[in-house]
Amino acid sequence: MFLRLVYGFVLAALLAAAILAADVARFFSEPLGNAQPELIEVAPGTTFRGLVHQLRREQIIRWPREERYLSLYARFTGQATSIKSGEYLVPAQQDPRQLLALLVSGKIRQHRLTLVEGWRFKQIMQAVNHDPALKHTLRGKTSAQIMAALGHPNQKAEGRFMPDTYMFPRGLSDVAFLKRAYNAMHRFLHKAWADRGDNLAIHTPYQALILASLIEKETAAPEERGRISGVFNRRLKKGMRLQTDPSVIYGIPDYDGNIHKSDLERDTPYNTYTRAGLPPTPIASPSRASIRAALHPTPGTALYFVSRGNGTHVFSDTLAEQNRAVRKYQQGGS
Repeated sequence: MFLRLVYGFVLAALLAAAILAADVARFFSEPLGNAQPELIEVAPGTTFRGLVHQLRREQIIRWPREERYLSLYARFTGQATSIKSGEYLVPAQQDPRQLLALLVSGKIRQHRLTLVEGWRFKQIMQAVNHDPALKHTLRGKTSAQIMAALGHPNQKAEGRFMPDTYMFPRGLSDVAFLKRAYNAMHRFLHKAWADRGDNLAIHTPYQALILASLIEKETAAPEERGRISGVFNRRLKKGMRLQTDPSVIYGIPDYDGNIHKSDLERDTPYNTYTRAGLPPTPIASPSRASIRAALHPTPGTALYFVSRGNGTHVFSDTLAEQNRAVRKYQQGGS
């Protein structure tokens, strides 16, 4: 009788072990509970126990016993202490081993934010302040306060940030994001300055940045950047005023979308019709192409240009030629 009980107990134990082993094997071979890709965020300091509870709440793991299976496996393999914090996109149809491999890999989801060529600093900050993936510490601060937070308290903000598309993890601070864009511009500008052309009218990298911003706002046609740079370079050498409308517009706080004769006559630090030389700061963030153009102007003799109204310009050597082009393209004459 006793032996039958022992045999019965052993048989029941073996059967239970077989059922358990089959259930564990099923768990590790079948897809997880998310039928669609699922975003999960592993906060810094999250324990593995807290993580498996989170996975259960979000229905990636279906049953409480599966929490135990995953916990035991992760501890046995050493992965429980190797999970990296961040935001992960868990694909559908992954099994638990693939999930653990993802969480250990640190391949966190990357967000993107594009700073557009020709944007002003206020437009950059609007984009940064409204990005939901960034951690915001700069909202409501002035440009001077922002530059101080970036470690450059004596610099003007305009033009200092490289237009580009930046990838970053959720939770990156706005300060860290702007530092990347600032450093990208600084590195490119100084590398381009070291490779600048000869006989330029500008003498510092910052002047190159200012000139590049004027070129950026004057034309959308890539092939014209060098020619416009050439016109500006020659006018600066001759002591002629640049007479560039985008700079005038930048200095008008209440600009209504149209530039008037009174705007051209109203003296501001950015009115290049009333003041000689470059404006005091950039008027936008220039592209790499505009910086290169500022430092490698196209040779020529043109001193004037006027818009055709289609994004391109007519270039003229003399004021008489310029006036004819203005009548034709700006005043509807011939």
